[in-house]
Amino acid sequence: MNAAAPAARNLAAQPRQRLKASHVGLIVSTLVLLLGWVAPLPTYLTPRSGLGYALGIIGGSLMLALLIYPLRKRVQKLAFIGSNKAWFKIHMVFGVAGPLAILYHCCYHLGATNSNVALVSMLIVAGSGLVGRYLYSRIHDGLYGTKSSLEELRREAARLKGEAGGAGRLLPELAARLDAAEKRIERGLPLIPKALSAAIQFRFARAGIRHYVHRALRGAAADSLAISEHRGALTLAADRYTDARLSAARRVAEFQSCEQLFGLWHVLHLPLFGMLFVAGIVHVIAVNIY
Repeated sequence: MNAAAPAARNLAAQPRQRLKASHVGLIVSTLVLLLGWVAPLPTYLTPRSGLGYALGIIGGSLMLALLIYPLRKRVQKLAFIGSNKAWFKIHMVFGVAGPLAILYHCCYHLGATNSNVALVSMLIVAGSGLVGRYLYSRIHDGLYGTKSSLEELRREAARLKGEAGGAGRLLPELAARLDAAEKRIERGLPLIPKALSAAIQFRFARAGIRHYVHRALRGAAADSLAISEHRGALTLAADRYTDARLSAARRVAEFQSCEQLFGLWHVLHLPLFGMLFVAGIVHVIAVNIY
């Protein structure tokens, strides 16, 4: 039981996890989306003039600017406008800000047929973008990193098995439970796609092992003053180790499935954007003529 203090000190030496920019963006976007839903927007905005009209112009321009990133990737002569990585970030920001501006422009209401077609097309493209972002993150090293390989993910999963630390020594069943959970994640669920199966198995396994960790350390703390003093740090260390092991197993299990889905998404996303482009042009023309 004397492993409690060293484990706690090792945990304290680790850098604290910071809130990622993508998480901040998700939180802000969700709040803006909900605000528009509950606020009486028609009282303050109209699509035909003033700020409401301007938001339509801004949103449409941002959606049109989404084409810059694929052009930058394919046309080397455009290197002077910035790196692919920078434009990828801008592409994702515009892909969220544009639809939000359009939703405020229409005040979350349907209108004429051409307006509805443009709005539905935009929502389909925005939803497709979110799916693509998720699939991209599952097969790359981080959101802006290089593409991973299945062998790299397997090596990382194997490396993590030897890093239980003090929390692992205090919880003799932890390694066995994690091994069993990793096998279940790899095996998957019958009749369910591997990517979805891995996500489901991951959630259930993490909840079950965390319950075991918290219960076991609570019982050990009742019998040991040293463990009682460092119980919070030990629990956090065990939770982090559990998350790392199960996340690595999940990525290995879902990699090939996500890779195939991402390839299919690439084939479908551009035609969907083309549909949005045509619908947007028709909407602009109709609004200015009629």
